[in-house]
Amino acid sequence: MLINIIIATIAISAISLTGVVFFFRRPFSPKQLRPLISLAAGTLLGLTFLDILPEAIEQAAGIFEPHLITLVILLSILGFFLFERVWHWHHCSDDLIEHRHPHNRSVAYLNLIGDGVHNLIDGFIIASAFLLDWRVGIATTLAVAIHEIPQEIADFSILLHSGLSRAKAIFANALVALIAVVGGVVFFFWGSAVENTIPIMAAIAAGNFIYLAMSDLIPELHHETNRPQIAIHTLWLFVGVAVIYLVTILLPHTG
Repeated sequence: MLINIIIATIAISAISLTGVVFFFRRPFSPKQLRPLISLAAGTLLGLTFLDILPEAIEQAAGIFEPHLITLVILLSILGFFLFERVWHWHHCSDDLIEHRHPHNRSVAYLNLIGDGVHNLIDGFIIASAFLLDWRVGIATTLAVAIHEIPQEIADFSILLHSGLSRAKAIFANALVALIAVVGGVVFFFWGSAVENTIPIMAAIAAGNFIYLAMSDLIPELHHETNRPQIAIHTLWLFVGVAVIYLVTILLPHTG
């Protein structure tokens, strides 16, 4: 059973390469990245409000009060705000703080933190499904994989937008993706001990994605002044939400 869990979570980790395949052939200028940033923002917001948050509240039933989940989300948003302020304080002059540097590495780190927490939860979900029945495990792995494809494309575009080179973005994405394997192994040995932490971790990931989308990605789109481009970016934002909606409706991945 442990071998099945490891194989399944490694397969999920390999999904992170979808972003690499999508972006590998040619470089993107900041302007060309904006439609992908729109897609990323829509994907993160859709993932938060249509997938992560409902599951967090559902799994918290009987363990935590719903208001505790929303409090954790709020504290998470405030915590990530402080993280980004401290990052600027240490790495930027006062002038650069007022006029944001186009390559904001804190965006990359924020994204990797949220993605890491989310991948850990995915590992828990897959392991819990295999512990129920191997057939449930396979079905859950498939559902999680389909969830991961749009998110990983979004993640890779965010890493490029933050100024990371392709090589660094590939390495960071792959490394964080492997956290799903860690989650699967941890749940196999200490499932009862870690299962109750899933709603709290999901709330932290939700706060991360909300903050990242609303404070870093969507403001970037306001720099566009060309009306047709604004319409295109808006469309991609809604496409990101719609993709997550369809995936969560067709393939919910609760374990």
